[in-house]
Amino acid sequence: MAISKEQKAALVEQYAEWMERSKAMILTEYVGLSMKEIDKLRQKTREAGGEFHVIKNTLGTLAFEKSDIPLPEGKLEGSTAIAFAFDDPALMAKSISDFSRDSDSLKIKAGYLEKDPLDLQEIKALADLPPMPVIQAQLLSALLGPANQLARILVEPARQISAVLNAYAEKENTPAEA
Repeated sequence: MAISKEQKAALVEQYAEWMERSKAMILTEYVGLSMKEIDKLRQKTREAGGEFHVIKNTLGTLAFEKSDIPLPEGKLEGSTAIAFAFDDPALMAKSISDFSRDSDSLKIKAGYLEKDPLDLQEIKALADLPPMPVIQAQLLSALLGPANQLARILVEPARQISAVLNAYAEKENTPAEA
């Protein structure tokens, strides 16, 4: 069943809109995946804050051009699906990498972080990053560590003076032994 020019234009617009919103994209080849496996992969990508869509290569090429994203030669050939990461790029890369490792039918072709192309090693490195909340907690800890240490250093002399005064007061309040 052929689709009309209007439907094709709408698909190109939809692909381009997803590309613009996406913080990362991972292009995959899905030959041999059953519909059940594709649904499972779609569920994993939704849990990671994204979408997984099979695309038409010619319309995908037009969407890449429309979005001014460089497209490496030969990446939109064969069966192509794209995982769009709308929230956490590292979590999406991890979801796709894990699924790819467990399934011989899903192969990663290429990826993008924002609009910058990534090779397979960079996608693996992105997948190995901890999730965004963990990175944020580590950064916050690193930023607050010196401030907490400074506060302890500034409070220490006052604590020592207080301890000396308390000891002196206790000495004065104890009855003298005869």
